[in-house]
Amino acid sequence: MAKVTVRYWAAAKAAAGVAEEPYDAATLAEALDAVRERHPGELTRVLLRCSFLVDGDPVGTRGHETVRLADGGTVEVLPPFAGG
Repeated sequence: MAKVTVRYWAAAKAAAGVAEEPYDAATLAEALDAVRERHPGELTRVLLRCSFLVDGDPVGTRGHETVRLADGGTVEVLPPFAGG
């Protein structure tokens, strides 16, 4: 398992109530499962609309279970932003 930092932006930050927090996960899917477990409710709904960056690289349409996380890495949770 990698130790990663999940950073929340805009609506995700508001729903989580924090700007960032640590997680232990091997894949993006595992990290997001842990986020949903820690923050049931609004953040779970916000995540459905989000895009993700892992260590600065867009995840795009790749399956979250195929996106491996590196120890010390960062997952950025990006909700849609107004105006583009």
